[in-house]
Amino acid sequence: MAKDSLPATIAIDGPAASGKSMLGQALAERLGYAFLDTGRMYRAFTLAAILRQVPPTDSKACAELAAAGRLRVVPGADSRVFLDNVDVTDLLREPAVEANVSAYSAIPAVREAMVALQRQLAASGKAILAGRDIGTVVLPDAPVKLYLDASPEARARRRSTQAAQGETEARRDISGRDRIDSTRPASPLAIAPGAIVIDTTGMTPDEVIAAAMEQIRCAAG
Repeated sequence: MAKDSLPATIAIDGPAASGKSMLGQALAERLGYAFLDTGRMYRAFTLAAILRQVPPTDSKACAELAAAGRLRVVPGADSRVFLDNVDVTDLLREPAVEANVSAYSAIPAVREAMVALQRQLAASGKAILAGRDIGTVVLPDAPVKLYLDASPEARARRRSTQAAQGETEARRDISGRDRIDSTRPASPLAIAPGAIVIDTTGMTPDEVIAAAMEQIRCAAG
């Protein structure tokens, strides 16, 4: 594919542990895009709120914290996230963050602040963004929209490896996140109009990447 024919933005959505980050990183490396795992932004905010002892029930304090500009993202094949210029990327899978991220992510003011940052990145050059509301809210006009899904069992196995949890605990956490993410009033998880759904349950990473590349080729003409 000629670089000048590639879509400006690629949106990847889906529930927890469906393969979004793996795919986004692989496509960014192959195509020379910036990649942002937007979930890391919400995890970083959650970490900041926990450190500041700001509960998710205090929406006003959360809004003030989100507007304070303490968070900075360096996009790349492996997006790095900084709080007050300290790289906290390796802390974003801590159990306390895992347990609370959906509650903080459901706060409208938090989402508004994160979406503004995400759109700034997307406007700076060719970019791939992965999350739960990219095709529906952040980049509704993205030329390529992908929605990854997988069975709860497959996602629990993946998350247990990522977060060093047992599969039973991972499945319970994923079930709770699915419920919160799909029913929250602000930017609920949903399949965007025009999105291509890829069920990754029985697929290898290479097969998922090949399926996505085919959609990108089609968009590139």
